[in-house]
Amino acid sequence: MQSDLTRRQFLARSAASAALVLTGLRGRARAMQSPDGRRLNILWIFGDDLGPELGCYGNPLVHTPHIDRLAAEGVRFTRAFTTAPVCSASRSAMATGMYQTAIGAHNHRSHRDDGYRLPGGIITVAEHFAAAGYFTCNDKDTELSGTGKNDYNFQCDQPFLGTDWRQRADGQPFYGQINFHPPHRKFKPDPQHPIDPDLIQLTPYYPDDPIARQDYALYLEHVQNLDHLVGHALDRLEADGLAQNTAVFFIGDNGRPHFRDKQFLYEGGLHVPLIVRWPERIVPGSVRDDLVSAIDMTASSLDIAGLNVPDTMHGRSLFAPDRQPRRYIFGARDRCDETVDRIRSVRNDRYKLIRNYMPDRPYMQDNRYKQQQYPDWELIKQLKAEGKLTPQQALFAADSRPPQELYDLQTDPHELRNLVDDPQYAPVLWELQTVLDEWIEQTHDQGAIPEESMSATT
Repeated sequence: MQSDLTRRQFLARSAASAALVLTGLRGRARAMQSPDGRRLNILWIFGDDLGPELGCYGNPLVHTPHIDRLAAEGVRFTRAFTTAPVCSASRSAMATGMYQTAIGAHNHRSHRDDGYRLPGGIITVAEHFAAAGYFTCNDKDTELSGTGKNDYNFQCDQPFLGTDWRQRADGQPFYGQINFHPPHRKFKPDPQHPIDPDLIQLTPYYPDDPIARQDYALYLEHVQNLDHLVGHALDRLEADGLAQNTAVFFIGDNGRPHFRDKQFLYEGGLHVPLIVRWPERIVPGSVRDDLVSAIDMTASSLDIAGLNVPDTMHGRSLFAPDRQPRRYIFGARDRCDETVDRIRSVRNDRYKLIRNYMPDRPYMQDNRYKQQQYPDWELIKQLKAEGKLTPQQALFAADSRPPQELYDLQTDPHELRNLVDDPQYAPVLWELQTVLDEWIEQTHDQGAIPEESMSATT
């Protein structure tokens, strides 16, 4: 991009890309069936607070044979990102294929008691499938050990007809979810494959301390606990004769549960694994490196089942023949628990812009959940008081933060060198500012509306 382009010229040149960012591809009304004529089943499997710390993603310490096998039988996406770094906002977006900021679902665990419903015409993915004659189920209290977690930031009629695909009518296709608790805190060790904390390679923003090492090792062991559960679910699908006629989507609902990751828009909070197995349609063991948003799961699931994808849906099918790769990925963080904040981000193939709307507040605002569950959270505070933090660790412990952060993810994958004031990157900064402004405007981002006002008027 030339640095002397005007804002109007840039927007004109990128109009087609902006349209692709904000709309999904129209679904093609074709019945996707197996060779024996059965309609395709769809199964979503969630790991709660799961980053790409898996064997198939290159982690040498983690033993995840079942998830690795799923990747070997399907496609592994290397650059998949959620739209929020916390579960309820992210899940609300995935469930609707719409950015949570556009549907009033951006504040974590909001609208539980005020009767708030989705804007007119927007329904959940389960409701789309139920309307098409599918049995919809969310595993809870069965031998598969799912939690039944929805965690939507809106009220909706029960979108699931049952808790187990075995409850469906004979020959009826199903759309199902299995929500596993691991690796959400509190971490549980895996006695079968313990991980030596001394072998952990901590990122530079973690303190190299036995507390941090032990905590991270337990996270990786809890990832292994997730793998055991995923393996059991896949074995059950096979035993029921459904594996060849079921497309399986495996994903984390947000990034890993560590102090600078979950609840923040750095890569650790948004980057998740995404694996899709679609027998006889996807080349086994394939890998895709294009930018993917988690809201694409809804459009993808409807599309491959032969159902229409609403034109208004922000997500788009990952498997449409005419799909054009995303140029930009957007993220948003708003109130989490009692901690009020507003952060927005946009990244392209190489660079990320983070915009802090409350720069006078520290990153480490008071948050009871983090203080009680994250040992690194209190460790950082202690080391700061003792003057023992490295410059890289001190960034996150600062008393305030810059209004904008710009990172070169290719040369600085841990997002530690803010380039926002470097004139060499002025064209990049301007491009991402412009794209983020347009996204905020076109999606009618509700994050600037005080939560009390929004609740009172919707």
